[in-house]
Amino acid sequence: MRHFLLFYDFAPDYAARRNAYREHHLARAWPASERGELVLAGALTDPLDTGVLLFKAATAATAEEFARNDPYVVNGLVAAWRVREWITAVGEDATSPVRAPSGESPI
Repeated sequence: MRHFLLFYDFAPDYAARRNAYREHHLARAWPASERGELVLAGALTDPLDTGVLLFKAATAATAEEFARNDPYVVNGLVAAWRVREWITAVGEDATSPVRAPSGESPI
């Protein structure tokens, strides 16, 4: 499994229109999380202009399919989206763990 980041560039009126589609968006997001595909998701603030969703999947197609069918995208709350593979190297859930050689300080 690999990690993929789905970035949403919100439309200028995202905050004003979000509530109308939020329930439908969450109705897709929570099942994806329960299946183990969507690890974390949320919005960056100050300014509220970007969403970031972390997926764990075999290919980018999982994140791409989510975006193509997300009510936020379908209804124009997202002006643009893109998926990038994220090679995670440190942490319990890293997909490509890298450690300093035993006994060596990384500094």
